[in-house]
Amino acid sequence: MAFTEKNLFVLPPVVVAGRQLKRYHVTADPAGIEPEVEKAAYALLPELLPEPDGATPAAGFVVLHRGGDTGAYLNVYSWVWDNVLHFAGAAAGQPALDCPDLDPTRFVRIDPATRNWIGCVWELAPLGHEREAWVRHMLAPDAPDLSGYLADALTTGTTGVCA
Repeated sequence: MAFTEKNLFVLPPVVVAGRQLKRYHVTADPAGIEPEVEKAAYALLPELLPEPDGATPAAGFVVLHRGGDTGAYLNVYSWVWDNVLHFAGAAAGQPALDCPDLDPTRFVRIDPATRNWIGCVWELAPLGHEREAWVRHMLAPDAPDLSGYLADALTTGTTGVCA
């Protein structure tokens, strides 16, 4: 199987259910992810976010991936318990993941009891950066800097650029 990097688009953060989320989009399409797929994915976000723990700033990041076939995948990573990354995922258009059909806008939550996956090689590109950004802005300084964390994102390019 030949491997090809995909495009990585970095979008401005959004606030969903009180949680500030950085956004990364992954796709082979240089035009980006279709607006209807993005809208459908983000409509499910509130169901994929953990309750705030009262101590950790309500922040995290999402990776929305448009596969090369009919699939679309939403990975939601939320910081909890000060230094722990919570994961929840959803998929659309991929019957192998219990999606009802091939529609890339009909997202369903992935059951962690049967598939406790956290992302494919393209979706994992932001993870290392996000770990470093959380330490750099939230854990290492004398006072956490949430705005600094939210501004510290990868740059638009490819999934192979992890700096």
